[in-house]
Amino acid sequence: MGKKDKKDENVEQDIEVKDKEAQTEENTTEETVNQEETKEDTSKESPEVTKLKAQVEDLEDKYRRLLAEFDNFRKRTNREKLELIKTASKDTLTGLLPVLDDFDRAKKNHDDDGSEEHFTEGVSLLYMKLQTYAEKQGLQAIDPTGEAFDADFHEAITEIPAPTEELKGKVIDTVERGYSLNDKIIRYAKVVIGK
Repeated sequence: MGKKDKKDENVEQDIEVKDKEAQTEENTTEETVNQEETKEDTSKESPEVTKLKAQVEDLEDKYRRLLAEFDNFRKRTNREKLELIKTASKDTLTGLLPVLDDFDRAKKNHDDDGSEEHFTEGVSLLYMKLQTYAEKQGLQAIDPTGEAFDADFHEAITEIPAPTEELKGKVIDTVERGYSLNDKIIRYAKVVIGK
């Protein structure tokens, strides 16, 4: 009996395997038929469907362009805001430049030997506080004495004969210091150049 039971089991397994293979073939055939029908359907699309697909593509293109334009606008606006914040104190600091110039002249006059004027400790302290505040706001002095003349940073007032060959085309004297605010020139240095 054991041999017959094993044979029956093997026969049943063979039948099950053949049934599964047949089902797989039927499913594959149905999928192929469905794909062919879909291809025929797409090739036989009505003009309305084609028109609608073209409209959808056009609208998607317009949407992408509008999104890119908005992103560029947002970035540009943020850059402009940052620039405005950096230079917001420009007018105030520009108004203080003559005061800084007067302090510089007074200090220079005091430092000259034989000067009768005194630069008191209190005035010196005020000068240092004013300079420190201006530097914290991003103000930088430009004193180009001895450097090569550069029209991007200097304004030539006059030319004089250079005392040495090395000073030809260079800044001999700075009449009025220039200033930059956060790396942007707000006043050019007025200089004398050697020729």
